[in-house]
Amino acid sequence: MGQKVNPIGFRTGIMLDWKSRWYAPKREFAELLVEDKKIRDFVTKKYKSAGIPSVEIERTRDEVRVVVMAARPGVILGRKGTQVEQLQDELQALIGRRVNIKVEEVGRPELQAHLVAEDIAEQLAKRAAFRRTIKRALEQTMEAGAKGIKVQMAGRLGGAEMARREKQIAGSIPLSTLRAKIDYGFVEAKTPQGHIGIQVWINQGEYQEQSDGVDAQESQAPKKPKRSYKR
Repeated sequence: MGQKVNPIGFRTGIMLDWKSRWYAPKREFAELLVEDKKIRDFVTKKYKSAGIPSVEIERTRDEVRVVVMAARPGVILGRKGTQVEQLQDELQALIGRRVNIKVEEVGRPELQAHLVAEDIAEQLAKRAAFRRTIKRALEQTMEAGAKGIKVQMAGRLGGAEMARREKQIAGSIPLSTLRAKIDYGFVEAKTPQGHIGIQVWINQGEYQEQSDGVDAQESQAPKKPKRSYKR
């Protein structure tokens, strides 16, 4: 099942939080969903060079809070934060609501699947050899501390007449293990021969279980299991 299911959607609501956090009545839900799509497309297209793996959106009664995760936040912020105010005004004109923007920096871009896929797409657009590009991406991600990575390409690889699919794996990728922190990214590379689909899975380790440890104290744990009596 792990081969056919998006790992992020598979874990959303169980190990991961939603990217859009708001509630709306049924008659307004579709309109707000389209607004979220417009916001994400506008931000990622305008600041493509900033390296944006995700955009989180929260809605209150008064405003729309947009949290932009970026590998290079300085591209969005500009000098003294002047570009953020401009972006805020543009988004308010786009959706007609009050917008509050927050920009957060991504710690390790090499461990973000979407950014790795974008880097591979840029190399392919410059006519780089696809096998060498995949190998370089695997090495960089594993050196950054990943537990495993899988890269899969589909299309007219190397300008071949017939489209095919190739993949390479390094380390461990447990796709069906919910506690495994698997990041997934998909990008299309636009080459002269046609579009090439790039999928990247990165194993970032395991989610840390938050527990206060009260129930696990040795003094409170029973030494012998209770006997069960059958009638």
